[in-house]
Amino acid sequence: MHKSFFEHEKRYFLYSRPLKIKYKKPGQKGRKGMIIAPNDTIRKTQNQFKMKKTIFEINSYILLILFTGIILLVASCNNNNNPQPEEKPGKIVFQFAHRIDGQPIRFDSLMYVNAAGNHYLVNEIQWFLSDVAVHKNNDSTLLDKWEDIHYVDTDIESTWTYELKDDIQSGTYDSISFTFGISEAKNKSLMFVNPPESMMFWPEHLGGGYHYMKLNGKWLDTLNQISPFNFHLGIGQIYYSFPDSVERFVQNYFRVRLPNSGFEIKENETKTFTIVMNVENWFQNPNVFDFNYMGSKIMQNQDAMHAACENGWDVFTVEFKK
Repeated sequence: MHKSFFEHEKRYFLYSRPLKIKYKKPGQKGRKGMIIAPNDTIRKTQNQFKMKKTIFEINSYILLILFTGIILLVASCNNNNNPQPEEKPGKIVFQFAHRIDGQPIRFDSLMYVNAAGNHYLVNEIQWFLSDVAVHKNNDSTLLDKWEDIHYVDTDIESTWTYELKDDIQSGTYDSISFTFGISEAKNKSLMFVNPPESMMFWPEHLGGGYHYMKLNGKWLDTLNQISPFNFHLGIGQIYYSFPDSVERFVQNYFRVRLPNSGFEIKENETKTFTIVMNVENWFQNPNVFDFNYMGSKIMQNQDAMHAACENGWDVFTVEFKK
């Protein structure tokens, strides 16, 4: 180290010791013939060394900070050279199937009988599901980052697959749920401007927004005539006087918690589920739905829509792709 530094330290320790001075008149001789310095000269000398002490301490702190910074920088570089691998989340894909009595529907074939004994056929099914969520340890994660409403149409194959863009963290989940239809907060008129979704509009005077579902078909009525039925679900109405004076509207959408839908997903895995609509269950349990009694058009029949929605609790099941 530089010589002047040690000289400074020597002087510092020499003069930092308390000065025992017997004050006499300036110019008088002290012990051993020493000349007593003036008082202001002594004070000035003491102040100079106090200042040097302070500067030394500040320099020591600066060196300590710089040394610590170098250590942290080196540690950071080492961490960057060995970064922790980033976890890659999984994805969920839904596929849709529509069945009656456990078998794929044979459309336009008068071969089915419901719980009320009505012989019927199905032409087409169009419906919305929304706000898919996964559940884990009493905690729910809503998967609505990109597409929170999905349209399914038995006549349009591209709608039979729903690829959710949301990331799913690896782990074990208890169940999956979704909204059948569209919630009141989201079911707004004109939000779909292109077909086929736009063709699902629900008339403004009946509550606006969009159908939850159109299940269209035919049944053999009491006169043994094949008559059309429109099993349509959406916003209901309570009337002062039918059909013109509406007292209030009723939201008929409901949450579906898929039974036996717990699953485990691994890092970077895509999990595929098949959501099955078991159509016969719309017409039974707890309410037996008789077309002859309920009618063939139920958009303005809140009692019939309510009964159908109550039956919806076991309409949907899930299957896992092996």
